[in-house]
Amino acid sequence: MRLWMLIVAAVILSFISLFVGAIDIRPSDLLDWDSDKMQIFLASRVPRLMAIILAGAGMSIAGLIMQSLSRNKFVSPTTAGTLDAAKLGIVISMVFFTQVTYMQQVLFGFAFALAGTFIFMQLLDRIKFKDVIFIPLIGIMFGNIISAITTFFAYESEIMQNVSAFFMGSFTLVVSGRYELLYVAVPAIILAYIFANKFTVAGMGEDFAKNLGLSYKTVLNIGLVLVAVISTTVVLTVGVIPFLGLIIPNIVSLYLGDNLRKTIPHTIALGVVFLLACDIFSRLIVHPYEIPVNTTVAVIGSAIFLVMLFRGKAYAK
Repeated sequence: MRLWMLIVAAVILSFISLFVGAIDIRPSDLLDWDSDKMQIFLASRVPRLMAIILAGAGMSIAGLIMQSLSRNKFVSPTTAGTLDAAKLGIVISMVFFTQVTYMQQVLFGFAFALAGTFIFMQLLDRIKFKDVIFIPLIGIMFGNIISAITTFFAYESEIMQNVSAFFMGSFTLVVSGRYELLYVAVPAIILAYIFANKFTVAGMGEDFAKNLGLSYKTVLNIGLVLVAVISTTVVLTVGVIPFLGLIIPNIVSLYLGDNLRKTIPHTIALGVVFLLACDIFSRLIVHPYEIPVNTTVAVIGSAIFLVMLFRGKAYAK
């Protein structure tokens, strides 16, 4: 788990990503600034690469924060209902506020994602059976309930097909002007690094944190806001990408432990490498067509998740 190796891998995969697609573009084609291929490169390939990098880094950090604050390695935006709550907020804005603007959709998604994550954290405080595997199963059931409500509203409003397409995790439609919201993840990641030590202390428990003079509730709320912001921007821009925030922090912690100040750079790099590799594979497996990247991530991520479930006791604190 060398950081420089991950960075080199990210650079190599980024270069490959820029030149993989339905239209064959070579580096030599970029010498002509006015060519059609150059315009495609600038309008589609570069924005797609930036979206992959921002989404991979953001969702990985969101998962890392949630796992630290919940003190459970199997908690993430996927298994805590955060992404499902963001989807519900966006669908409600579509159904009941038909003239809603894009930024208002962002606010709806953020508010519901924050509320959903907060409710899940409150559920954790009230559950006496703190088994490491039992907690994420509660989160998955909680998310399924929210997802069922979302499906109901979409079905009743006859927008089910549109909603399914909107939330399908894919970078296919990412072009210049339709991904810039993801840059919100940059200040969120910076804040996560600034508060890394406090998140680490908060992850040791409320009583322990208070004994060290830490305002536990304040740190918890900051973490929940960062998770909600990142999750909402990713869902609105590229759809739902499952398991990314679950498996990446776990892999990093196996090698580097649970000090967030130390693991954040590695988590960002590995998240970017993993999502880049999945996206390239999705574009090549049925070339010149492509499958949604969420399918590739779900297959690989679910396999890793099952391995972690069976070895849950080994990863438990």
